[in-house]
Amino acid sequence: MTDSMPDSTAEARLSPTRRRRLVLLAVVAAAVLALDLWSKAWAWNNLRGQRRIELVKDWLYFEFGFNTGAAFSFLAHTDWARFVFIAISIGAIVYVVRMAVKLPTEKPAAFVAIGLVVAGVLGNMHDRLFRATDLGGGELQHGVVDFIRVYYWPGKPWPIFNVADVALVVGVILLVLVLPKPAATPLGAETAPAQPA
Repeated sequence: MTDSMPDSTAEARLSPTRRRRLVLLAVVAAAVLALDLWSKAWAWNNLRGQRRIELVKDWLYFEFGFNTGAAFSFLAHTDWARFVFIAISIGAIVYVVRMAVKLPTEKPAAFVAIGLVVAGVLGNMHDRLFRATDLGGGELQHGVVDFIRVYYWPGKPWPIFNVADVALVVGVILLVLVLPKPAATPLGAETAPAQPA
């Protein structure tokens, strides 16, 4: 009689170590999301229609921006783009959450990275769902609040961004750095053909 083998994947998902990693992911995501939403609300109330705030002369400013597109204003002022970005955001969250329940647990940095990505996606999706303003055409348009203006060279500004954008970029870079890499096959190595019995 053969005993049934336990489901190692389900066991890994329920292990205390994986629970701790998922709690770490949730805490990072919640903290960064809270910071992003608070900072956008502050920018909305204090920078909209006001002069920008100088933090480091010629290099760093707080300046209100409202992006109706994606990064670098891609597809800005396109009616259907909002729904495309929301759908992409939902798909991205589902993908990284599924990744979190399958990743090896020995690298907590991977779960921090996923928490950053989730916070970044949720932060910008929140604005696309709920934040709207009249940009001058007499009609409300939904978009994302940006407020961080960096000059990488005197007179040369980087596209304006927000905390969610920073979380997304840092999270993706960290995830690429810490994800398990597939073992490389040595050059010239070949699989020997199976010998007949």
